[in-house]
Amino acid sequence: MSTTDITPATVGPWHPAAELDGGTDDCGSGLLLSLTGAMRGIDVGEVLLLRTQEKSVLVDLPAWARLAGHELLTVVDDGAGSGPWRLAILRGERTRAVQEPVFTGGAAAPLGSRLWLYSNFHCNLACDYCCAQSSPKADPRLLPLDVASTAIDEFVAQGGRELLVTGGEPFLHPDLGAMVAYGSERVPVVILTNAMVFGRGTRRETLESMDRERVTLQVSLDSAGPALHDRQRGSGSHARALVGIGLARELGFRVRVAATLRDEDLATGGRLHAALDNLGVAVEDRLIRPVAAEGFADDGLHVSLDTVEPEPTLTVDGAWWHPVAVTNTHLKVSDSPLPLSDVLDVMRDVLAVQVAGAAEGRAVFRCT
Repeated sequence: MSTTDITPATVGPWHPAAELDGGTDDCGSGLLLSLTGAMRGIDVGEVLLLRTQEKSVLVDLPAWARLAGHELLTVVDDGAGSGPWRLAILRGERTRAVQEPVFTGGAAAPLGSRLWLYSNFHCNLACDYCCAQSSPKADPRLLPLDVASTAIDEFVAQGGRELLVTGGEPFLHPDLGAMVAYGSERVPVVILTNAMVFGRGTRRETLESMDRERVTLQVSLDSAGPALHDRQRGSGSHARALVGIGLARELGFRVRVAATLRDEDLATGGRLHAALDNLGVAVEDRLIRPVAAEGFADDGLHVSLDTVEPEPTLTVDGAWWHPVAVTNTHLKVSDSPLPLSDVLDVMRDVLAVQVAGAAEGRAVFRCT
C-alpha cells in the first residue's frame, strides 16, 4: 500500500489531497494502520482517496471514520457491485474540541425588498422536516404564470430588489422557465432546489435557458457525507445533490448551499464547512438554518409574528408572513396572493403595532 499525491477531481466533486491504495486488505489486517497514517499526512479539512478491492471495508470504514472524527463523503463503485471501490474521506480531528457553528444570521431585509413565490408544492423528496409538507404525493398547487407575473410587476414597481422561488421542487413546475425569465429580466432571482431533477430532458433545457448573471441556485445539502442528509431527505439523495451541484457549477451558475440542522446535529457543521471548502463554495454562499416547527417537523424553532421577521410569501392559496409558515393558518396574511400592495399594507400595519408596543414598554407596579 502507498500514499501518493494525485490530481484533483478523481472521485465525484471532491478534490483529494492524497490517495491510499488499500488493495485487498480489510480493516482487521493492517488497513486501519495504513489509513490512520495516511490521514495524518493530510491537513484537517482535506480529503483522502482510498482505493480498495475488499468489500468488507464498505461496512467497517464508516464506523471507523465516525470514531476517529473523520467523515466518509462518498463511495464510488468502479465494478458494478463487485468493486474495486473509491472512498473519499474528509479528515477531521477527534481530539480537538468541536466548536458548534451558530445558525446563519444577518440583518433583516426591509419589508418589500424581497418576495417569495411558492411555485408549487409537489416534490421528488419527502424531507422529514419539510415546512411546506411537500412530497411526491402532495397536491402540486401550481402557482399560475399570470399570477406570478402580476405579482412580480407589482413588486418591482414598489421597489422590490430580490425574488426567491421555492416549493416543493420548483423544477417540477412546467412553467418555471418562463416564470424565472420574467422575473430575472427585472430583479435578481434565487431558486431553492434539491438539484436532483434538472439533469436531463426538458428540465435540463429549462436550466440551461436561465441567465447565469441574474439567477442563483440555492441547493440543499445537510451534511458533508450522506449519513445525516440521507436520513433527513431519503436514501441516495446526498449523492444526487452533489451531482446537481456539479452540473450547475459546470454550466456557470452561482451556487449557494443551505443546510437544515437540528440542535443535536450542529456539531456536524464544521465538517460540512470543510467539505464546502473542498468543493470551492464561497463562505458567503453557505447557510446553516434551524429546523422550524412547521409542516412535517414535530420540533424546532417556534415561528410566530413575534419570533421571525416578515418575508412576504405568495402561494396559489394566498399570502403568508414567512416562507417557513405556509402550513400555519395563524400566519396567513390574505386568502389571495394579489394584489401584493394589500398584502404588504397588512404586514406594515402589524409591524407598526409591534414597534409601538416595544417602544411603550411596561411600567413597574410595586406592591411590596
